[in-house]
Amino acid sequence: MSFEIHKVGVIGAGQMGNGIAQVCAQAGIDVLLFDISAERIQAGLATINGNLSRQVGRQAINEAQRKSALEHIVAASDYAAFSDCDLVIEAASENEAVKKKIFNGLGAHLKPQALMASNTSSISITRLASVTDRPERFIGIHFMNPVPKMQLVELIRGIATDDATFDVAKQFIGRLGKVVTMSEDFPAFIVNRILLPMINEAIYTLYEGVGSVDAIDTAMRLGANHPMGPLQLADFIGLDTCLSVMQVLHEGLADSKYRPCPLLVKYVEAGWLGRKTQRGFYDYRGETPVPTR
Repeated sequence: MSFEIHKVGVIGAGQMGNGIAQVCAQAGIDVLLFDISAERIQAGLATINGNLSRQVGRQAINEAQRKSALEHIVAASDYAAFSDCDLVIEAASENEAVKKKIFNGLGAHLKPQALMASNTSSISITRLASVTDRPERFIGIHFMNPVPKMQLVELIRGIATDDATFDVAKQFIGRLGKVVTMSEDFPAFIVNRILLPMINEAIYTLYEGVGSVDAIDTAMRLGANHPMGPLQLADFIGLDTCLSVMQVLHEGLADSKYRPCPLLVKYVEAGWLGRKTQRGFYDYRGETPVPTR
């Protein structure tokens, strides 16, 4: 299959989806951006415009490049708009039922040779592919957050993913100027299999009173040379996402070392999900973030 990606559909205009749309557009690829409401799509486009404007301010790109990138992104009103896309990437919330529902309804609107991909950070690519009409043309393309800044993309083959699909996906990531790492289809892949248990352990360290939020984050920033502390990072990722990845690991591998910390569960139940809700392990409602315990 000699096949190039000229047009990409992105489902989900949130943090990950708008980042994926942005990097595709900046690489000169046409993008259709879809979400469950027009307001969400507009919010996504506004975020992209803000990101590009900041790049102009830093002189990373010029005004002409900003305008050109924005011209490559168009809002899609439904799945039928994806009929001429070469690749559709799902970037909805980290919930298997939601993702399966999307993929179940998508295939009928795509051309036969189009590829489907999920940006899932933890869910089985084989299981997601199984509900589609093209498991051999299905692949995991896991971008890191924030997409425009992070260099790595994990490519994950399901049991049915064929070589041609993998090759096309790899070329596509290369065009975006990103680096590919290949992961087998096991719960949470490579990055989150290592990163999320570390974050969960940091939350246990807080839960058990070994150290305060500030002590834990300072220790890992200055003691392990991490760019940000694990609790600060958890707030950035979203505590609901952290919990769902830990649940996937715990259920998928049945090992007690992946048990989500009860304190993480409590924060999610309170709706304190981190930066996106203004409160998590830090309170972001004032001038500077303040630890919440």
